[in-house]
Amino acid sequence: MVTQPPSRGSTAPTAQGRPEVRAYPANITFHDLIRANKRKSALLMVGMGMLGIALGAALGGLLGAGAGGGDPASLIPSILLGLVAALITVVAASLWSYYGGSSAILAMSGAKELARGADVQLHNVVEEMAIAAGVPKPRVFLIDDSALNAFATGRDPEHAAVAITTGLRQQLTRDELAGVMAHEMSHVRHYDIRFAMLMATMVGLIVFACDAFWRMLRVGMWTGGRRGGRSGDKGAGVVMIVLLIIAVVLAIIAPMLAMMIRFAVSRQREYLADAGAVELTRDPQGLIGALRKLGACHETLEAANRATAHLYIVNPLKSAMRGRGHERSSVFRTHPPLHERIARLEALIQ
Repeated sequence: MVTQPPSRGSTAPTAQGRPEVRAYPANITFHDLIRANKRKSALLMVGMGMLGIALGAALGGLLGAGAGGGDPASLIPSILLGLVAALITVVAASLWSYYGGSSAILAMSGAKELARGADVQLHNVVEEMAIAAGVPKPRVFLIDDSALNAFATGRDPEHAAVAITTGLRQQLTRDELAGVMAHEMSHVRHYDIRFAMLMATMVGLIVFACDAFWRMLRVGMWTGGRRGGRSGDKGAGVVMIVLLIIAVVLAIIAPMLAMMIRFAVSRQREYLADAGAVELTRDPQGLIGALRKLGACHETLEAANRATAHLYIVNPLKSAMRGRGHERSSVFRTHPPLHERIARLEALIQ
């Protein structure tokens, strides 16, 4: 019987060339990992929010320096205005994402709610996994696409939904279907679905702010430079340059850091959801078989995009379908390599 979650990472290869994977100590439970998961989620969301607010304050200061000819007296109100505007935007976007994000994601994915009578077996499997996880049965959606994939979304277990493509539904045996649905139910139980929605919103806002900054910079540098030249104020010019450097650094680093954080967290959550699926089904082979079929598929999911890619059980984008895309490892990838996920699951077979 499987009761332990996966290892934190693979060790050196064994004599057979296969990675040795060790489980967590027996005194660490899934509930401990879930609590840690929630704490890290909260800290990451606060950090992302602060990053966005800092970017807004820097851009506000830059705009104020340009409008005031670099007069230092104009900086404080401009910085405060940028900070408040960024704070309001972050809060408003988070609230929208919290209450309406899942509906928007399902609509963007082309998912249609599936009546129980249309697929009794799928509904039964979802219900069984929900009971095993101790959460309400989520709504079930179907994506009319021959690509193989699935995802879960929602703000909490009481408002969750799971979606599966017609291609994956047709390819899986019942045990494999149970493994996939248990994986998605683990995301629901672990509150990954809430974090994924909020993180996608926050990353999008930061990227949007940086794009807006570069557009403003192309116009503002020339007008600001002419005003500084007429006044001959060297001090104002220095202030403008310092603010410009800060804003440029933030505009370059912020989206890269936001993306890397999102990708890294997504990879760890996939490992935890895989292990959670085994806890629910008591059958690693079901999910292993499903992951192998998912890895063999090289068909792009048309409705997926970079904003929603991290939600799926495997990366649905074209870049992940080329060659051995599902096996590559990088800080810029939303999912861990499939062979590592399968190796960790195989280590749980006794």
